Amino acid sequence: MSSDFRAQQSNNRVKTFVLLGVMGSVVAVVIYAAGLYLGNVSAGIVPIAILVAVGSVWGSYYASDKIVLTMTGARLIDHDSAPQLFNMVQELTMAAGLPMPKVAIVEDRAPNAFATGRDPEHAVIAFTTGILSAMDREELQGVAAHELAHVANRDTLVSAVAATTAGAIALLSDFVLRISWFTGGRRDNDNGGNPIAAVAAILALILAPIAAVLLKAAVSRNREALADATAVQFTRNPAGLRRALETLQKDTTVVHQKSNAVAHIWIESPLDMSATSRLFATHPPLSSRIETLRKMESGGS
Repeated sequence: MSSDFRAQQSNNRVKTFVLLGVMGSVVAVVIYAAGLYLGNVSAGIVPIAILVAVGSVWGSYYASDKIVLTMTGARLIDHDSAPQLFNMVQELTMAAGLPMPKVAIVEDRAPNAFATGRDPEHAVIAFTTGILSAMDREELQGVAAHELAHVANRDTLVSAVAATTAGAIALLSDFVLRISWFTGGRRDNDNGGNPIAAVAAILALILAPIAAVLLKAAVSRNREALADATAVQFTRNPAGLRRALETLQKDTTVVHQKSNAVAHIWIESPLDMSATSRLFATHPPLSSRIETLRKMESGGS
């Protein structure tokens, strides 16, 4: 089992780096397309778009714990108000070698949980009242380990990088297309222009934001799979998390707060997958996650 979850961790880390690398390549394509189509008409849009995207996303990243607590209605608890839950999280953090995070509860009958915070020293792990009533200690331990895994793997940082890159791509593409509408495209083309290149540039500017969103979703899915494997490393018990995911799979209720802005942080996405393409999904299907954990239990690859 040990070699299996380590292989899962390594595989998903590699996938994350590849996806982020591809996102970087998309940024380069957009910048090249902007230069090809506009030339020197508005060279300043590139740093402006990137600065706006970086500023907005990283501002949210540094205040992520406060923002998410407000958006989800989570309230912080201490040892006296929920001793069993607090002790369980504390035991896991000690086993994982992590600082003790803040613990919060969301008043919601849907079983779910999330982790947020810019680093392990500013982390928050939250559980809905629904998940606390629906799961036994072993299942809750698996869920808590999964959320601690997000903290240990610095998934909020990875998400911020992916969101920053996607945001820069979207803003830059939008700026270039808007400016081209008013300027008529590149005006300083000395060789009379290349209509094929111009069309290719426009297509790149239109399709790049869609590609960025798809890549950002793929990064999120890989971090969820990585968190599952890391949770097994913390607990040495894939059955706990597997049973927890099976409980979530059987339950049809969703959390009241199901904004796209925070959908990726929950252990199970609250968005209706029947209306959302799986290509844009922030989580792998529960069935595939359960099957992976079953293989870990049996020692399979």
